[in-house]
Amino acid sequence: MANALYIRKSMKKEDTKMKDTNYTKKLAYMGAGCGVVLFAVFGLLPGSFLGGVMGLNIAGIMFGTPVGAGLLPRIIVAASMVVGVMVSGTMFIMASTTLGWLIGTVADAVKAGKKELATVDHK
Repeated sequence: MANALYIRKSMKKEDTKMKDTNYTKKLAYMGAGCGVVLFAVFGLLPGSFLGGVMGLNIAGIMFGTPVGAGLLPRIIVAASMVVGVMVSGTMFIMASTTLGWLIGTVADAVKAGKKELATVDHK
């Protein structure tokens, strides 16, 4: 115990600073940014369309097939459009973040190379 305290006191601030050389976090953030761009280009309009169709089907089941111009059917359609956009955004962003994380993990594993295992002496 005393030996551990001596080692802790003898370490300087420069000795404890770690260099951030991992690509996992960086590529995950880059993947999330690419996912936002891809969502804005390819996912926003289809998510809105699919959510609107889903809302029309729900409102048609609840209020009859030719959906009227009432307030409640409009709220249902609008809420389902928002849900469709959110699901589309979640799918784009999560998929690209996961892909970036996986690429970063592989890059870290390749960069680290083969490390020697430490031997433990049992008493």
